[in-house]
Order: sequence, then structure tokens, then C-alpha cells
Amino acid sequence: MWIDTHTHLYSSKFDEDRSEAISRAKEEGIEQIYLPSIDQSHYQSMVDMENADPSFVKLMMGIHPCSVQATNEEELAFVEKCLKERPFAAIGEIGIDLYWDKTHQIQQEKLFCKQCDLALAYNLPIIIHVRDAFSEIFVQLEKYRGTGLTGIFHCFSGGQEELEHILDLGFKIGLGGVLTFKNGGLDKVFATYDSTILNHIVLETDAPYLAPHPKRGKRNETAYLPIIGQKLADIFNMDVKEIADITTRNAKNLFVNYEL
Repeated sequence: MWIDTHTHLYSSKFDEDRSEAISRAKEEGIEQIYLPSIDQSHYQSMVDMENADPSFVKLMMGIHPCSVQATNEEELAFVEKCLKERPFAAIGEIGIDLYWDKTHQIQQEKLFCKQCDLALAYNLPIIIHVRDAFSEIFVQLEKYRGTGLTGIFHCFSGGQEELEHILDLGFKIGLGGVLTFKNGGLDKVFATYDSTILNHIVLETDAPYLAPHPKRGKRNETAYLPIIGQKLADIFNMDVKEIADITTRNAKNLFVNYEL
């Protein structure tokens, strides 16, 4: 069985066949999916999915860095309100994204820290989105070293230096379709480690984005998660069932405090 720790199946890109996509995922052995929050405009779609299949669908709460604006009081108030009303699996996805625009970097950093504080207050892991901002996110996370803050670096695409820093901070690595890209380089990064590194890895699709090879260029979906697992099995010369068992256990241990 597999767990997709990060999928946007509530996206409008699945409006025509969402139930079929869920059925395909279950046929491939997906046990649970975790839906990251972007902002409050997507919240009802997430709740609708959870209500339809609460044992399969798990929700996070947070503000995506690309949703951060000059002022964020309304969005942050919504996050705080929801956290008071019901349980969530994690605070996410949150972080810093400087790929397209650095206009709101300071606001992203401030909002990231405020949401880290919420994670500690509610004893929840955080799901980190970082793009062109590893050094900036590490500066913020060093403020929380020793506090017990933990979580996942979602869609990891860094090198060995970034990987070592993440592990030193006590976070897990979220691996998705990028691992399978022929020129992605991640396979070479992980090939330098022995299989004990697997204790720090969880799997994700980030659907509908970043479909794994050979589906690259198409809409991604949770049913493709075992393709990523097979690539990891190939790297470590292991049976794919072992990869499923280890990564599923890691995910369950991380989300252990979540009960709906």
C-alpha cells in the first residue's frame, strides 16, 4: 500500500474525472492521500472530497507562498479559524517561492514563521514548498531548531548539501516525479547513500503537476505514485514492496497526531 503525501486532486483539472482518478489510485494500491492547502478559495473543494471519502482523503491547512500578498491578515485569520474548528494533518503547504517574483519575499518569510508557530501550537508537522529559496528557508528554520518542529520538504529538487541540511534539521524528504526525470539529477544524489536514507523519505505526486517519466508532459495523478516508488527501488536495488512499506510507515509516523 502507498500514501500520496501531497496531491491537489481538488484542482479544477480533475473536475471532469475526479472520481475516476480516485478509483485509479485505489486500484494502484494508494491507501491515503493528503491534500495541501493553497488559500481559502480552494477550501470547500477540499472539504467536499474529504466528506465523500474521509478514510482516504486527509486535509492540511495553510497558505501557499505564491498566495502571499502585501497584506495577508484575512488569509491568516481564516487559517487560524479553521485550526480552532477541526483537526488537520499538517500546516501546509507553506514556504518561500522566489522563482517568479521576489516582490513579497519579506511577507512570505513572515507568514512562513507565523504558520510555523501555529504548527508548534497545534503539534502538527509542516509541509514546505521551497523554490529558488533554500538558503532563505534555512535561515527561517534555524530559528526553530530544537523546538520539535518537523515536517516534509515537499517536491525536493536540491543537491546533497541541501539534503544534508534538511536531515540535520530533522525533516523528511518528499520525493515526486522529478526523481524519474532523465536529466533531473536526483537519482545520482540518492545513489550516494545507503538504504538507511529511506527512513527519511515519503512519496508524493503533486498532481496534477510534475508527472513522472514516462507520463511527463501529461496531467499527473495519484495513480502514478508507484512509478516513483519503482524508481526509488531501482536506485537502491530493492523490491518495490519494501519501498512501499518504508515510505508508508514514514508518512504514518509523521501524521500520527491526526485524527478526524
